[in-house]
Parts: sequence; C-alpha cells; structure tokens
Amino acid sequence: MRLSARNQLDGVVVRVEHGVVMSTVVIRLAGGQEVVSAITRDSAESLALAEGDAVKAVIKATEVIVGKD
Repeated sequence: MRLSARNQLDGVVVRVEHGVVMSTVVIRLAGGQEVVSAITRDSAESLALAEGDAVKAVIKATEVIVGKD
C-alpha cells in the first residue's frame, strides 16, 4: 500500500475496545511506545483488527500542539 503520509509507524495491536460507534485501537511500536487510535467500529470490524496483528499507524496532521507548564 502506497500512501502520501510520511509518518508511518509499524507496530502490533495490543488491544481493541469496541464501543457502540467508535473503537479504540492500541498499537505498540518497536521501541515499546504505544499509539492509541480512535476509529469507527465499522472500520475496525472491516479490518478484522485483533490483538497480535501487525499494523501500520499512519499519522497525517496539519498541526502539532506542544504545551509546557
């Protein structure tokens, strides 16, 4: 699959939690960090996401907000 987004992170699904409309997918990256994605339940079910699946987290954003106290 070729995508224009440059922020593509390989990882493994460690948890999928389905809500009524949205699903939360937790992806563990090679360094141990975790990325959490909220996608529609229909999309999660269409991809048949399950614990242990190798996936790619694709991040496309127009803004990055940084805060400091």
